Amino acid sequence: MPEPTGELQVDPQLREFVENELLEGLDLSPGGFWGALAGLQDRFAPRIAELLARRDELQQQIDTWHEANGAGSREAYEAFLTEIGYLLPDEGATTISVENVDAEIAEVPGPQLVVPATVPRYALNAANARWGSLYDAFYGTDALPRTGDPSGDAPAEGYDEKRGAQVIAAADELLDELFPLARGSHADVTAYRASDQGLTVEPGGAGLAEAACFVGFRALDGDGKGAVLLRRNGLHVELTIDPGHRVGQQHHAGVADVVLESAVTTIVDLEDSVATVDGEDKALAYRTWLGLMTGTLVSEFDKGGKTVTRRVNGDREYTGADGTALTLPGRSLLLARTVGHHMTTNAVRAADGTEVAEGVLDALVVAAAAQYDLSGKGVWSNSRTGSVYIVKPKQHGPDEVALTVELFAAVEEALGLPAKTLKIGIMDEEKRTSVNLGACIAAAAERVIFVNTGFLDRTGDEIHTCFVAGPVVPKGDMKASTWLNAYEDRNVDVALAAGFSHTAQIGKGMWAKPAAMADMLEQKGAQPEQGANCAWVPSPTAATLHALHYLRTDVHAVQAELAKRAPKDRRELLELPLADGTVADEVLTHELETNAQSILGYVVRWVGLGIGCSTVPDLEGVGLMEDRATLRISSQLLANWLHHGLVEEKTVRDTFARMAALVDEQNAGEPGYPPMVEDLEGSESFQAALELVLTGRTEPNGYTERVLTTWRQKAKA
Repeated sequence: MPEPTGELQVDPQLREFVENELLEGLDLSPGGFWGALAGLQDRFAPRIAELLARRDELQQQIDTWHEANGAGSREAYEAFLTEIGYLLPDEGATTISVENVDAEIAEVPGPQLVVPATVPRYALNAANARWGSLYDAFYGTDALPRTGDPSGDAPAEGYDEKRGAQVIAAADELLDELFPLARGSHADVTAYRASDQGLTVEPGGAGLAEAACFVGFRALDGDGKGAVLLRRNGLHVELTIDPGHRVGQQHHAGVADVVLESAVTTIVDLEDSVATVDGEDKALAYRTWLGLMTGTLVSEFDKGGKTVTRRVNGDREYTGADGTALTLPGRSLLLARTVGHHMTTNAVRAADGTEVAEGVLDALVVAAAAQYDLSGKGVWSNSRTGSVYIVKPKQHGPDEVALTVELFAAVEEALGLPAKTLKIGIMDEEKRTSVNLGACIAAAAERVIFVNTGFLDRTGDEIHTCFVAGPVVPKGDMKASTWLNAYEDRNVDVALAAGFSHTAQIGKGMWAKPAAMADMLEQKGAQPEQGANCAWVPSPTAATLHALHYLRTDVHAVQAELAKRAPKDRRELLELPLADGTVADEVLTHELETNAQSILGYVVRWVGLGIGCSTVPDLEGVGLMEDRATLRISSQLLANWLHHGLVEEKTVRDTFARMAALVDEQNAGEPGYPPMVEDLEGSESFQAALELVLTGRTEPNGYTERVLTTWRQKAKA
């Protein structure tokens, strides 16, 4: 039961975390913390309620207009949206003026990891993914296809020297491409000689074709161990020399590994990839963030029968090319993603029993924990410029962004932080934000360090916004729609016009197939070529492979060229993705089965196991990353087709029942898994999945959190 704390009722586990862990090393009393939260709740909860009511009002007006006009013409739709205040005048770019931004955000393009805060082991892996082994990424994935044996070249027991030779050869080719020698090939090198006099190789004594790419080294010790540090497009690459290592023994120059600077930044997620429905869950997520800010987070787990202890990596020490000491961060720069304005939490209640605004609680806890880093009390440094980076999702238009700015300023005041310490990442994933992106950036011009596109949430909002206009195209066809292509380009155009280059991140979305690294290498290189100086990846290995795209592409040069093009016309964002004519029966069946299976596969783990982000096998068995964004688009699509009569409710129910059996079979080996087919009526997971579709028409903005949270709380109870 919640315990009274001044004007608030606080879950005991959350209260214990705050008072005995979060505040332990801070100059802030429990009374001061809870009093600050109560004051923020009183000040901001009514404002949030007004903005949420405005969302509903606008959606009702849009629904009414579509009921009368269908899709209408683009000109009529634009005029209507302008009349009701949904579409604001495009008044041109406001140049951002953000200070104290770390180089990882302002100057170094690279991969960005997103990791759930509820799994400390994963969070540590992500924080430590600033540096990753290219050898391992090639050796253990399909990024480097196996060759040689007609039978498939199955890996040998233990270390496979044939595979190792293949990896070494591929790495040599990359070094020739990225860091060519003045003469010859890296494949012919027998020794690297690094000193403050430069880098040369044996035989022949040649150096790099671009000598400036050599930036540091660790001198060889008595065992021949050392390192060569290279840099291209702001990213570092280390050749780890160890002739005694099993790989170094095989390598022609004793190089035991090629280590790439990989996940330059990481988002520690308190939102879409977690299932936090009460004080116990929130304390777990907050504890991870606190441990990362103090540098004391530790995770112990069993691996191959041995206990492995994982903690935050230290910095990396070198001698610079000029002979001076050179220290590089050993960890990703960490950002936190909090929940959107629409979320409340039963972990803390006001005196009248009202749930506290969860985003307010998140902001206060995240900022308080970051004080360990800001004050130098942490073991290692996160921000070296004195900033805290908070990604704020699911904001609808500039008024909601402005409220976030005001909230962050109030949190700074409550904690005694300097003004503008808290920086804002804006997720461009709602239609009212996309069409008014310039105004959203202007509302946070002194704090914004990030805008990011997200196909799945943005498509879910697109479907919900035009829900009444007609049936939408199948999910796979959305990627070819006019609005989506305009959305991706315009996000870059608007951000560049606002001065993001060399100041803030322009991001693009997640690679959703964690095991398909060859496909990722082939496709995801388009994102930096489109001007994105960060893009999301699902794992440390994916970060290392995606780093190759940034080593190949000078994103700052790309942005300079893109800034010269004519901005994408925002009226293209108003083209509705409606089906042209009827949808073939086989398409309807496939879409219904595919989406029902993915919804169930994700929801049964969220509701039944409390897992907020999963790799869920699709109908063909291909593992796809699923989170609340994928759930939103899938449920909204089926709800839209149900509303317009393309599918019948009985067909939906029957399909979900059939797919539940398949999902149960796919999860048969999962410890603690709650089967659905044994009792569909009594299965919280099955009922939640079905409700997402059946109530999708009326669910505010098509969000999934209310349904998931309600049923997860029942399952936990």
